[in-house]
Amino acid sequence: MQIGPHKLKNNLILAPMAGVTDRPFRMLCKHYGAGMAVSEMVTSNSLLYGSEKTLLRANHEGEVAPISVQIAGADPDMMAEAAKFNMAKGAQIIDINMGCPAKKICNVMAGSALLQKEKLVEKILTAVVKSVDIPVTLKIRTGWDKENKNASRIAKIAEDSGIQALSMHGRTRACLYKGDAEYDTIANVKQIISIPVIANGDITTPEKAKFVLEYTKADGVMIGRAAQGRPWIFREIEYFLKTGEHLARPTITEIETTTIQHVRDLYDFYGIERGHRIARKHISWYTKGLKNSAHFRFNMNQIDGATQQIEFIKHYFNELRKLDEYITYENSENELGLVA
Repeated sequence: MQIGPHKLKNNLILAPMAGVTDRPFRMLCKHYGAGMAVSEMVTSNSLLYGSEKTLLRANHEGEVAPISVQIAGADPDMMAEAAKFNMAKGAQIIDINMGCPAKKICNVMAGSALLQKEKLVEKILTAVVKSVDIPVTLKIRTGWDKENKNASRIAKIAEDSGIQALSMHGRTRACLYKGDAEYDTIANVKQIISIPVIANGDITTPEKAKFVLEYTKADGVMIGRAAQGRPWIFREIEYFLKTGEHLARPTITEIETTTIQHVRDLYDFYGIERGHRIARKHISWYTKGLKNSAHFRFNMNQIDGATQQIEFIKHYFNELRKLDEYITYENSENELGLVA
């Protein structure tokens, strides 16, 4: 799969997720096989460019190419400036967020709220594409609600504006993450535009990835929350697509090593105090569905210190290793919350 001059090693992409796809997580998912990982969204408000949050999100030191940064906003000129700011900080691809359904984003007419204003969409896309000399991509939903599915028109606007790849989540904004994603709209869009189309929504297993690729004829798939606590899903899907067979389950030791390294990367990136707090949610995702994990997570969240946090993780996985060498989930995928 190719986006502009960037030839991806495969067609499996980590979706942008606010508060999740920071540099440590993106690098981890790329290590486990993601062909590209999109950053959490960066505001187009120039007044926040100097904030700690924005500077951290623009920190790509050591990150494997291609570096894709998502920007969000509703003003064409501000979005163009945000694109230039992030390109100067090392972005190699700019992704425009018109898919986020969060109320705080839609209330300022950004994210998926923009799908209601097709003329404004065209102005934003044109302004951003003209402002940078790197590829610009777009992420959308199927429409604002089930009565207003305008993804086909948005897709044509995107292609005509110079967008070089389109990612689409198979729900409307009104759906949020409820119900099942639908792929008919994605399949229809794939038929009417020539730029790469990336399908997103409920891709939680290798079998589901294969089905969505075949059903929609999409060029790639984008995986979101199914990768939380399970970054190896990318290598599992890649292997299945190539061979039709499943990789062996990860060992307890591999998950322990991955968890601890991820936690330490968070300490290095955010600092010990903030890093150990952010690490809690990732540790919870890594252990969700494992034996005695609810008790472990409750106690782990009471720990206030990095050294104790690491030691507690080691103790938990040592206990698991006494039961089995390989990971075993006690809950179904739905109970684990594996939705994209």
